[in-house]
Amino acid sequence: MPRFSLVSAAYNVARYLPDFISSLEAQTFGLDDVEIIVVDDGSTDETPRLLAEWAARRPGTVRVITQANAGQGAARNAGIKVATGEWISFPDPDDTFGPDYLGAVDTYVREHPEAVLASVYRFLHFDEDGRIEDTHPLRKMFGPDTRTVDLDAEEKYFPASAPCVFFRRETVVDGDVRFDPRIRPNFEDGHFVVQYLLAAPSRVVGYVTRSVYNYRKRADGSSTLNGSLLDQRRYTDVPEIGYLDAIARARALYGHVPTWLQTDLLYELSWYFGAEEAASGSATAAHGEVGTTFVRHLREIAQHLDERLVLTFNTRGLSVAARHVLLSLRTDTWRTPYVVNSATDDAQRLTSISYRFTGDEPTPRFTRRGRTLEPVHSKLVAHTYFGQVMLRERIHWLPGRLGTVTELDGQLQPVHEAWQSGPAFRAPRVDLAPTDDEPTPRNVRILNRIARTRAVRRLYGKAWVLMDRTQDADDSGELLFRHLRAHKRSINAWFVIEKGTPDHRRLHAEGYKRVVPYGSWRWKLLMANAAHLVSSHADKPVVNPAALDGITRDWRFTFLQHGVIKDDISAWLNPKPIDLFVTSTTAEHAYIAGDDSPFRYTTREVRLTELPRFDRLHAAGTTITEAEQNLLLVAPTWRSWLVRELEGDSQRRDGFDDSVLGSEYVREWDAFLRSENVARLAQEHGLTITFMPHPNMQPLLARMNLPAHVQTLGYVGTDIAGTFARAAVLVTDYSSVAFNAAYMDRPVLYHQFDAETMFHGGHVGRAGYFDYERDGFGPVVGDLAAAEAQLAATLAAGRRTAGVYAERVRATFPLRDGEACARVVAAVQALTKRQDR
Repeated sequence: MPRFSLVSAAYNVARYLPDFISSLEAQTFGLDDVEIIVVDDGSTDETPRLLAEWAARRPGTVRVITQANAGQGAARNAGIKVATGEWISFPDPDDTFGPDYLGAVDTYVREHPEAVLASVYRFLHFDEDGRIEDTHPLRKMFGPDTRTVDLDAEEKYFPASAPCVFFRRETVVDGDVRFDPRIRPNFEDGHFVVQYLLAAPSRVVGYVTRSVYNYRKRADGSSTLNGSLLDQRRYTDVPEIGYLDAIARARALYGHVPTWLQTDLLYELSWYFGAEEAASGSATAAHGEVGTTFVRHLREIAQHLDERLVLTFNTRGLSVAARHVLLSLRTDTWRTPYVVNSATDDAQRLTSISYRFTGDEPTPRFTRRGRTLEPVHSKLVAHTYFGQVMLRERIHWLPGRLGTVTELDGQLQPVHEAWQSGPAFRAPRVDLAPTDDEPTPRNVRILNRIARTRAVRRLYGKAWVLMDRTQDADDSGELLFRHLRAHKRSINAWFVIEKGTPDHRRLHAEGYKRVVPYGSWRWKLLMANAAHLVSSHADKPVVNPAALDGITRDWRFTFLQHGVIKDDISAWLNPKPIDLFVTSTTAEHAYIAGDDSPFRYTTREVRLTELPRFDRLHAAGTTITEAEQNLLLVAPTWRSWLVRELEGDSQRRDGFDDSVLGSEYVREWDAFLRSENVARLAQEHGLTITFMPHPNMQPLLARMNLPAHVQTLGYVGTDIAGTFARAAVLVTDYSSVAFNAAYMDRPVLYHQFDAETMFHGGHVGRAGYFDYERDGFGPVVGDLAAAEAQLAATLAAGRRTAGVYAERVRATFPLRDGEACARVVAAVQALTKRQDR
């Protein structure tokens, strides 16, 4: 009997097999006491040849079984049938192992004969650049040295996936433990482990730190265990056949669900909630009937979760709102047993009180020193998961600051300063080594001392700091800065942008001396004295740059916005410290500030003023004549899944993967721009086809090799307002630039070939209040032929928005008077005025 049987299911992994094989060949334990069973699951690449060559080199060790493609679970089951080792594990053939992977496990199981299972340490191996990181979320269960845990006595441990676990083969065979191929695309491993633990004589397991498993995260996102969020089975089959079956098996043995299984389930569920709450958006299948089915399963699972465990789970991030959802699913009516006073505004003399609930809303009563208080602002936030409102939160802003007494349905409520996860919950703390770019404590002390000097305060005191992006301008931040320098010289206004950028040079060339380089010492001194930070963007480099860590600052942040919000991007914006939230349309204002909105902002923060740059649109739209409208302007938005992550603490994105040029996005827009029918229509109407993609997609221009008759434009250095004013028609997809065109009564055509992905979280949010068919400013099409036909009809109708679309424009923009900057200035000034009267 060999010591170990390694059973691996292989399907089209030729690219990864050499690394897999070499890391096993390099084991300190040696392979004489190991049998390696690789089940080729119908591969169509070089996998069979590579496996055959390995088996020929290792005839007594490596055995290859070939079968028609049946899936990973079926392949592993085939390997179990022929395995003979004392211990069995199921490593994936695209992963690799540390040299003591087998040796450390062998040492452990010899020294701990009571253990029924050995779990190995996991590193993440990123295929894209080869880096290996110690960032796997389950690393918390391991210590510096190997530890042995009785899962029945400990509640925060569970063994997780089968590839990283060694099982006693005798228990697997005697307990008839098998992989269930129906559980796809995830938890097939987890379900196997649960079966095994329930069949084992005990739940004593070892966490073997010296045994290292490198789990590869494939660059193409196709790792075996990467279960796609777009796979409906993840929300239907996995909970029903996987989670609920595991619960039923445990109840049959224990009479209840043990804490280790509850913790395992909470770990699994954390991935679902995390995808729903992702700030960058996650496309999922959890909407419509699929979402309803998942919530039904989730409600059943929640009945078996202990409240204390839900509140204290910290193996992986789980938001407090998600915990509240799980707790609320256990009953028809639920509310937090306390209220939260998370914010107080001394200048406005207001304080906030919040509470969460399901079912009927509780009746509140607020008093201070016996006097009844009425809210100045009130808002009902809808927490939506899986396409359904799962939880509601009421936010009240009350007059005064201290001593508010809150009753709900006549019951006095304790007050907390934040939502509580439970007394035992502690967020994991990560201590990062300082980099050269971070200010040293001595630099911080010096800068804070200089910032308080009379000379610096005379220069920067009570400053208004205006910004757009860190590296470019010509958006609402710059336009408001220009307005202040022209009309409000009494306001100490400054503009911030990176030194040496085209817009930095342009502003200096125009004579603006109040332009401060982003990241400089002058900028730090300015920010330490600023009263207001006003920007069209709310990314971390704007609102909380690392370079200002430790520097005393106390500004109020005004979010001017880059465009009109129409989608649900609340997951991205809700954590932002926004004091003034500028909106431009009636529907947008109602969506963000109104009841049953996903946004946490109230009428205290949200103002209908229009974007400052709309003043420029107003001027351009009324100046340029129809005869000067000579562009067929094509301006699609970007796709978050095509563009790489932001570079560190910046707003730059580092280009594209090579696969981008073959993506549906590029293929569809390339086909439109090369269309002979589109070219003919442009020529007939005297128009130039002009392609101006979103700034994040600008690098595509140099790689698409577009026809000579297509003009390309970037946003930097371009007169944006003038360009949109010159459009005879704007062709876009989902971009908010359609509001620019509509504001100037320019016709719009929406070409939406990937609507299903975009509307269900695939970009930077999910569909919001705006329905393109009902609310849009032009026709909506889904393929090239329809786009060509609608383009012909739109151009034939003239160069001004007409009919029902003109009526929508008038209803959307109630102001359109060129006074947006003046209204924004007044709203910023009101931030420091009392509202409690």
